[in-house]
Amino acid sequence: MSSDYQNTDTLCIVFVTVSNPDEGSSIAHDLVEKHLAVCVNILPGLTSVFGWEGKVEAASEALLMIKTRKDLLDALTSRIQELHSYDVPEIISVDISGSHEKYITWINTFLLKTNDWDDEQ
Repeated sequence: MSSDYQNTDTLCIVFVTVSNPDEGSSIAHDLVEKHLAVCVNILPGLTSVFGWEGKVEAASEALLMIKTRKDLLDALTSRIQELHSYDVPEIISVDISGSHEKYITWINTFLLKTNDWDDEQ
């Protein structure tokens, strides 16, 4: 197996807040079906406090933890923006600096298979 399959330098986790778990589930399924993400965790029950249009706001949200490759970030970000209900969705990427070999191999095996979904649009 190539060293790319064990290389964490190419991997990241993307955090995205969504309005509710149902929206998160819809986005998660789309991203995994299109091989833009290998796994998406949906964490319900967040309360976010943020500045918006000159005010301090608070909202109940869910958080998506999306495991992907850095080379897929542009396509993943575009797809999230197409599907997301917010005008300005939070999309934050954090590098994965380490993990165990079998997990990294699983991520790369799934994500390196195909990303032909652009041809379907």
